[in-house]
Amino acid sequence: MNERIRIREQQTLSDDWFTLRKITFDYQRKNGTWETQSREAYDRGNGAVILLHDPATDHVILTRQFRLPTFVNGNPTGMLIEACAGLLDDEHPDTAIIRETEEETGYRLTHVEKVMEAYMSPGSVTERLFFYLAEYSAATEQHAGGGIEEEEIEVLEMALPAALAMVKTGEIQDGKTIMLLQHLRLQQLLA
Repeated sequence: MNERIRIREQQTLSDDWFTLRKITFDYQRKNGTWETQSREAYDRGNGAVILLHDPATDHVILTRQFRLPTFVNGNPTGMLIEACAGLLDDEHPDTAIIRETEEETGYRLTHVEKVMEAYMSPGSVTERLFFYLAEYSAATEQHAGGGIEEEEIEVLEMALPAALAMVKTGEIQDGKTIMLLQHLRLQQLLA
């Protein structure tokens, strides 16, 4: 652990859907002095995200669904185009993303390639995301997808260049999706 940080108190502010805590801690500055600081951290667990790619057609599978936080922050429809993703729920990231892929997209995978890990909003959210790529084809499609329970997920198949153009036009604004699309394109350029 970092010797320059001493947790003083953790106070739960909300424990409804996920957990919001106020954490008070002592922080030792570079000059050696100690100061007390307080921050709020939203803990929603860790997650995984995957971009499905068909190398034969250079198509990708994305999803579209309603995201309330984007709606209240200026997205007029609240609909967001994203790569398939979900929380780990105490599963290994590989297992969780294979399960999420079938639930959301209808594609059954047997192999995924982990490409990176990243904290997406480290100033306020504890979540670490595990990023994956996987190949898909008509043979891996098991059902129409669409998610489970309250999820209403639309599955989209499009050419990779079209998806990258949608990033430029602002039709795709999800950070994790943009990272995976650009990662895939960079892999193609370096091959």
